[in-house]
Amino acid sequence: MIINNIERGFKKMETTTQEDLSLKNLYHYTGTEQYHKISLFDFANLTDGIMYIMQNGYTCFVTDFLSLIATNHENLRKQEFLSISLEVNKSLSCAVMRVTDGNERTLYLQQYGYTNAKTDLKLFYTDQVLMLSGEY
Repeated sequence: MIINNIERGFKKMETTTQEDLSLKNLYHYTGTEQYHKISLFDFANLTDGIMYIMQNGYTCFVTDFLSLIATNHENLRKQEFLSISLEVNKSLSCAVMRVTDGNERTLYLQQYGYTNAKTDLKLFYTDQVLMLSGEY
């Protein structure tokens, strides 16, 4: 597997289109061609699908989760598998990040008082790889 290192944090790829907050191309990501790394979170491999959502307005959601792992959140680090969801309340422009053990037992909950996110997301984290649920 190829690993692509991204130095000095996340750099947005040059593009002539605007961010796609609705993530219209999310269904294309059913696997990954290479792993990516963000220098601040070099312990985690990110898939192509994760890079897609980060390039389209969901960077804070991903980095918030990685920050939890990086700060040695004990109940999260010891888990072999984590399910991370972003639940968007479009009418109130707010959201909730919920981290579970994969069996719906909530391990961490974070509320966002404001978000411009348009799409609910489900991510998985296992074996130091963060991926979209469709890439699992």
